[in-house]
Amino acid sequence: MEKNAKIFVAGHKGLVGSAILRNLQARGYTNFVVADHKTCDFTSQAQAEAFFKKEQPEYVFVAAAKVGGIIANNTYRAQFIYENLMIQNNVIHQSYLNKVKKLMFLGSSCIYPRDCPQPMTEDCLLTDALEYTNEPYALAKIAGIKMCESYNLQYGTNYISVMPTNLYGPNDNYDLEKSHVLPALIRKMYLGKCLENNDWVAINNDLDKRPVEGITGKNTEAEKIAIFAKYGLTSKSDKVTVTLWGTGKPRREFLYSEDMADACVYLMENVQFSDLVTNPKEIRNTHINIGTGRDLTIGELAEIVKEIVGFKGNLYWDATKPDGTFQKLLNVDKLHSLGWKEKVEMRQGIKTVVDLYVK
Repeated sequence: MEKNAKIFVAGHKGLVGSAILRNLQARGYTNFVVADHKTCDFTSQAQAEAFFKKEQPEYVFVAAAKVGGIIANNTYRAQFIYENLMIQNNVIHQSYLNKVKKLMFLGSSCIYPRDCPQPMTEDCLLTDALEYTNEPYALAKIAGIKMCESYNLQYGTNYISVMPTNLYGPNDNYDLEKSHVLPALIRKMYLGKCLENNDWVAINNDLDKRPVEGITGKNTEAEKIAIFAKYGLTSKSDKVTVTLWGTGKPRREFLYSEDMADACVYLMENVQFSDLVTNPKEIRNTHINIGTGRDLTIGELAEIVKEIVGFKGNLYWDATKPDGTFQKLLNVDKLHSLGWKEKVEMRQGIKTVVDLYVK
């Protein structure tokens, strides 16, 4: 990519897109076009068409998506498949029509089968049934991979797909209903620590910044305690308990979002679609896993967050709630062979994120 080339980062305000934008800026790129959902609704074919005709980007990162944790994925199934399909279909197709030089589509490790051999290689795609709770989202992302491959094969485009593992970092979503596991742990334990310290000023500030079902710092103490209890945060006899879903036994891999962004920009600069073709007679599974190749249990993760946040209370695991897929560890041999490896150690990354959240 040329340093003055026009680059469109779709989803630039989110965890993934904002990290990619920062990385590009740090590398000396200067010419960006961005748009949030208020500026352009990319689920609308007409709005996407008008945006691309006007802006004419040369390079595109498709980081825009409807995302969420296990509760959101299982609750808003229709929205997750519809909105994600529409966004990626419109952005990829308009990129083709407007002669974008190169495009990167960002998916998710949930594209792999629920009972996939571990660690999961790119060739595991479409070999078995998906995890039920996030099946609609996973199907949309699989469609995005195949759309990029198909446009490359029919139209000669240069679109590559990457599948990041579970991410965390600045600009994460801390909504207690819709967030992923790590930001949910951070917020619950931070609020738990505030309850332990009877620090209602900090609690009110937190709720004013991120209301929970309309509850802000201006609501009564009883209303706040009630909404906390709904999301597993209770205080009895001066002892605070954080209730977490499942058994804590499933294993998860995590990557700092700044590392993920560095991998994405590195691949855009150095890897072409043709580099990823291993069998010219039957081209498939050209996507690239982005992760660390290491995982830990959710229980171990919770203890790390508890220690870093400074929460002293109890953790209770509600085994009546679903665990989700037991393990989703990515094989990152392809990524390493292409010349990139992560830099940020997980504990340090979590500490950085916790400090940002508290600040």
